[in-house]
Amino acid sequence: MQSKLVLAGIAAAAVVAVALAQEPTKSVWDGVYTEDQAKQGQGYYNSECASCHGDQLNGGEMAPPLAGGEFLSNWNGITVGDLFERIRTGMPPSDPGKVGREPKAAIVAYMLQMNKFPAGSAALASDTESLKQIKIEMIKPDKK
Repeated sequence: MQSKLVLAGIAAAAVVAVALAQEPTKSVWDGVYTEDQAKQGQGYYNSECASCHGDQLNGGEMAPPLAGGEFLSNWNGITVGDLFERIRTGMPPSDPGKVGREPKAAIVAYMLQMNKFPAGSAALASDTESLKQIKIEMIKPDKK
């Protein structure tokens, strides 16, 4: 009986450790993309996304907005990695592989800029695991 309790305790501790290891360590408020990257992203967005999502990222008949209150409330508390994966695996719907990881990361940088999150000195990564460390937050968190 005691060994079962010990094993259960070890398993519970492992679950907690994994959950903590996956907790985002940054926020979109920390300057996670560069101005240059967002400018490149704007070009990719205009050629690959604007026809459905609108010139101002305000959505279209069949496509949701990618900037503004509705977008932010839908993605608040979720990671940039989750957003990137949604775009990477599903956009454009007719050919998700048409646009590579780097251009899609630049598009995400442009989306962050259009949602008024600050730029920083390092470009947004194009690997999902790194992006999962960045949390989308509508409201700038208080730093303690």
